[in-house]
Formats: sequence, structure tokens, C-alpha cells
Amino acid sequence: MRTTLDIPEKLIDEAMKATGAKTKSQLIKDALQEQIDRSKRKKLIALKGTVDLDIDLDTLRDRKL
Repeated sequence: MRTTLDIPEKLIDEAMKATGAKTKSQLIKDALQEQIDRSKRKKLIALKGTVDLDIDLDTLRDRKL
């Protein structure tokens, strides 16, 4: 999908140097993926302490000791 964006060239150049991206498209894809990943991590961190993970694997697997 083609999209026209008005992003300062200096910002693009600096981001490409910092990330090692070879193309502008790669830079934008990587930046978007990083933002998505960051957002998902924040949501997972917000769940900390709210999920009961007291799991007994032997019971789940119906094992007898």
C-alpha cells in the first residue's frame, strides 16, 4: 500500500542511522512494529498480579506421584 507522509528528512536520516535500516520503507515498518510490540507489552505488564497462575502441572496432566 502506498502512502504519502510528510516526515522531516533529517528525522528519517537520523532514524536510519540509529536503526541500520536500509530503506525508508523498512524503517517505517520496523518503527510501526516496535510501537505495536511496546503497546502489547504495556498491556501485559498492566495484568501483573491480576492473573492467578497457581498451576499444578501434575494435576493438569493427571499424574500420580
